Amino acid sequence: MTDRALPFPDSLCHRCAERRVVAGARSSFLLCSAGEDRYPRQPVVTCPLFRPADPAVTDDRDR
Repeated sequence: MTDRALPFPDSLCHRCAERRVVAGARSSFLLCSAGEDRYPRQPVVTCPLFRPADPAVTDDRDR
């Protein structure tokens, strides 16, 4: 997602290593690859599965 702002900017998901963004034509969803609840209700403020993303690593998670 390079041309659209990510949904729910205050969500803990944005700083998590397990987060993926699923983008449609008009909407975006935050996918959790670690939990049973694949698309958690946003914004997430606490999560027992939270794993900080490494800011030094550039990846393709937002595609």
